[in-house]
Amino acid sequence: MAMEKELLKSAFSKPATIAYPFEKRPVKKGHRGKHSYDELKCTGCGMCSRVCPAFAIEMKGLGPKCEGIKVNLNACLFCQQCEDYCPTGAIKLTEDYELAVINKADGTLDFKRAPKAPPTPAAKPVPAASAPPAPAVKEPEKTHEH
Repeated sequence: MAMEKELLKSAFSKPATIAYPFEKRPVKKGHRGKHSYDELKCTGCGMCSRVCPAFAIEMKGLGPKCEGIKVNLNACLFCQQCEDYCPTGAIKLTEDYELAVINKADGTLDFKRAPKAPPTPAAKPVPAASAPPAPAVKEPEKTHEH
């Protein structure tokens, strides 16, 4: 009898679970998920890899020669240190939480960046070529006729 009572009670109540992955709950504010990378903002300083406590970020070169970064999501603690310390805001943590992969290698994000050319020294202004002096125009002599 107790089971039938519980069955009737559950039959007319809202389900306790959702039909994931077909239904998804909204992500809470401040959720730390998958990384995003803005190659245009990145200066290649390497601060993100230096502050990562799990050593999950690998720089592919430094400075203008930097070709991007690799983020190992299998090692990442999602502590957000990389985002907090990036001076230009080039790396961010998104709300994407679906990070399961079949192959371990797929758990590494390989962000590419076109190396920036080092700044070229400013060209010295070339003095304008001095034009040869204009020939003196001789005014016609005035004759005094009285």
